[in-house]
Amino acid sequence: MMKKSGKQVLLFGGILIVAFTVWTALIQMVDVQPLGQNGTNIGFATFNCWFHRLAGVNMTIYTITDWMGLIPLVVCLIFAGIGVVQLIKRRSLFKVDPDIIILGVYYVVVILAYLIFEMISINYRPILINGVMEASYPSSTTLLVLCVMPTLIEQIQRRLSSIAMKRIVTILAIAFSAFMVISRLISGVHWVTDIVGGVLLSAGLFTVYKAVVMLSIKK
Repeated sequence: MMKKSGKQVLLFGGILIVAFTVWTALIQMVDVQPLGQNGTNIGFATFNCWFHRLAGVNMTIYTITDWMGLIPLVVCLIFAGIGVVQLIKRRSLFKVDPDIIILGVYYVVVILAYLIFEMISINYRPILINGVMEASYPSSTTLLVLCVMPTLIEQIQRRLSSIAMKRIVTILAIAFSAFMVISRLISGVHWVTDIVGGVLLSAGLFTVYKAVVMLSIKK
């Protein structure tokens, strides 16, 4: 039963990643206009520019979310620490909890996705950051937050026995994630399509991770 559910979740994750791929292609084909920085092309230009004018630019929100973007990295380090402690105590990588090993591989994949899109510029930010044009798609902060924070919820559900603590951590993680995504959207440093791309890719990657856990680990 668990394996059947895992396969279904894996299929759904694959669909989400395909949706991200299609969305990325559409951004380069639909309503493309040279309305970005220095005349660079922007897909869905009419809608993107309309929303950007509506929301404006708020560098305070941008700065706050930039610093708060360190929180997912701290979460990654905490679970990396758990893995290292288990490795030292148990003296074998094969004795480290399988879900921690899978989580480590998943984090590496997320970081690689982050780096790849920092190097490949699908489009650029609506504004210059410190006078520099920066790659904007997908929103890297959205990607990092929505890839990492759900794993915190998933791990806490498995590892903590206190129902109250589970609820508190879950609520805080969801609230934090929503705040970060919405704030990134209204700060004016991304096009709407950047945020959508970040949501689709992170949802796909996390769903695949969840499926691998379900298929690999017995209850």
